[in-house]
This record gives sequence, structure tokens and C-alpha cells, in this order.
Amino acid sequence: MMIYNNIPLKKYNTFGLDYMAECMIHIRTEKEATALFNGTVNWKKPFLILGSGSNILFTSDFKGTILYPELKGIKIEKQESDKGNLIASAGAGVNWDDFVEWSVNKGFGGLENLSQIPGKVGATPIQNIGAYGVEVKDQIVKVKTININDGSVRIFSNKECEFSYRNSIFKNSEKGKYLVTRVYYSLTTNPLLNLSYESLKEEVNKLGAETLKNVRQAVINIRRTKLPDPDRIGNAGSFFKNPVVQNYVAINLKNEYPDMPVYKDQEGHMKLASGWLIDRCGWKGKRTGDAGVHEKQALVLVNYGKATGMEIFKLSEEIKRSVYEKFGVELEREVEVVGVI
Repeated sequence: MMIYNNIPLKKYNTFGLDYMAECMIHIRTEKEATALFNGTVNWKKPFLILGSGSNILFTSDFKGTILYPELKGIKIEKQESDKGNLIASAGAGVNWDDFVEWSVNKGFGGLENLSQIPGKVGATPIQNIGAYGVEVKDQIVKVKTININDGSVRIFSNKECEFSYRNSIFKNSEKGKYLVTRVYYSLTTNPLLNLSYESLKEEVNKLGAETLKNVRQAVINIRRTKLPDPDRIGNAGSFFKNPVVQNYVAINLKNEYPDMPVYKDQEGHMKLASGWLIDRCGWKGKRTGDAGVHEKQALVLVNYGKATGMEIFKLSEEIKRSVYEKFGVELEREVEVVGVI
């Protein structure tokens, strides 16, 4: 366990925002986490669990303790060779795309559509990450956690995680109560590839056969053309969720705007494309100081260098307001705002 005081956060958030944390604790093992939470180690509240900082918008210095999990390791926990099914687990501190790459290289299907999503394994059940017709909830078997109040271990089953679109129990009733230490995923050596997104299918066909590796590469290719590299320009990927609306709302909007993309979600509701809505309101490529909307993808807000978190937050509020005024649709931030607003 490593404890740091007054540490700059610029390299700990993909927006590259230059704020400070009063205290940061790097946790490398479950034993260290237990010692931290059962009172063996003193630490100052409030606290924030931070992975790669790819879904965070800081708006001020953090007065408290940031917990930075570095738990590593990838394991095959169980394998049924006759059926091709297996369970693999990864530590919360493992880079998510490294785990996806590992699974694809092993010939294990289930996660390939989720390639190159930034962040750590520990964030995947919290956010219920998803892309190209796949949500990670459909592969998660269970989530191992440690209770931050007493250091006890609790394992959440898939059902207990209460997954929904970009959501889970860890963002609602149990928010801030548990540290995720390890996540268990159901994979298979007999994958059914999901090519329901036409753009993905077209890119796979360009690469040749419909294989796990080609699906992964196709996703990477598409993401690279659409999304800016955080190492070059500060951003947190998709800033807003795609709004889920009642069927009649989607039908009415589709009648008024025939070119509007509309998708049916897994619960039978209709999902709209936030990027399209924002683009239609004229935001794509707009910039106020160093805070702006990416020129190729209106769903991505960027820091061109010296923007503050508050400037980016205010820009997001203006975007939300204009989308609601034009379409009557309320956008919800996917990025978590941390600090004074």
C-alpha cells in the first residue's frame, strides 16, 4: 500500500485536468484493502475510487482520499472443454482492453465488441459498459468486492448487480459502499459473433473472414476514426448516454426527422443517438476557449489544453439545454462529475 499526500491529478484523468487530491492510496492486494477499511489504517473521508479516470470530470481539487486500485492478475477459473464454456476473472486494476485482447488471443468469445473501451476492469460492472450491440452485463457472472465500512468481502451475483443501460447497483443504492476487487466473466470457445451494427459488419468484411480477431480489429479501426486519442487531446469518450425513450416519442421524432437513427434496446424501449441530436443542434466542432465538442464526433467533449472542469461542465449544460429545447429529449451525462458545480 502506498500513501501519497497533495498529489496532482492531471495524469489520473483522461481530460488532463490539473487539480489536486489531498490524499491518494494505491491498493495492490485485497489484504491491503481489508486493512484499510477495517480501521488498521487511518484515512480521511470523503473518498473516491478512481481507476483510469476515463469517466470522470473533476471540477475542483479533491478534499479527501482517492483510492487507486492496482489489483492485477487474469485467471481461467473454470472450463468445460466439452461445451466450450469457461469463466475467466481479472483483477480490478487490469487494463480493460488488455483483458479483451487476452481473451481474443486465447480464442475466447464474448468481449470482442467491447475492444478499446478505456478504463480498468473494476469499472466495467459499475458502468455496465457497452458497444456495438453488446453490454458487459451479459458476460459478468459475479463481482467480488470489499465493504469500505468494515473490510468484509461480499460477492455480488449478476442479478444482485441490478444491471441496466450504463447502470448498476454500484451507481445507485450501493454507490461508494464497495471497492470492486475482481470480476468474473462467462466466455466461450464457440462464440456467436454479434455483427448487428452494419458499420461493424462492413469493417469486418473489409478485413476478411468473420473471426474474433477481425471483429476486435474492426472495432478498434472504427473507434480510432471516430474518437480522439486522450494522450493527444483530453477527453472522456462518450460524454452523454444515448437517451432511452418511450416508443411513441421515438415514432413522433422519426416522423419529424426521417434520418434520425433509432434503435430498439434490450428492454423493448427505443434508444436515440445522442451524437446525432447534439450534431443537429449545431454543436459538432464548436469551441469555447479550450473546451469544445470534437469535430468528428459530437458525443465527445474535449479539453484542447487549458480548459477547466467547470468550463467543460458548463458546455455540457448548454448542450443539454439546446437538445431539450429542439427535441424535447433530456440528455444524461455518462461521465461522473466530481467536485464543486
